[in-house]
Amino acid sequence: MAFAVACGLASIRAQAVVSHLVIIGNDGTARVMNSLVWLISTVIELYVWCLIISAVLSWLVAFKVVNTQNRFVYLAGDFLHRVTEPALRPIRRFLPTLGGIDLSPIVLILLLFFAKSLLFEYMPH
Repeated sequence: MAFAVACGLASIRAQAVVSHLVIIGNDGTARVMNSLVWLISTVIELYVWCLIISAVLSWLVAFKVVNTQNRFVYLAGDFLHRVTEPALRPIRRFLPTLGGIDLSPIVLILLLFFAKSLLFEYMPH
């Protein structure tokens, strides 16, 4: 009996957790709450800002405006490189080389904006 009660409580707790993520509509379909879509959208926006800051920092380092001997600049640049490089590397394989111009951040930003647009387009109402 105690096991059945414990399983029942666990089931109620699991339903409570799931009910925060999913709303059951009148037609019986499950709908994702707006908070999850907002979270994904915010993560995409933060990643776009990381891409922009990484590109600007790389220009500042290339033109010797900022010195990488500074510990903060080095740590910031290293963090941004580690965060953005895994997504930029596959795009760089497909893009032609244009001398010293790297268009991969622009392509990735456009893809992220497209994904964000799809997210809101297909968001349940």
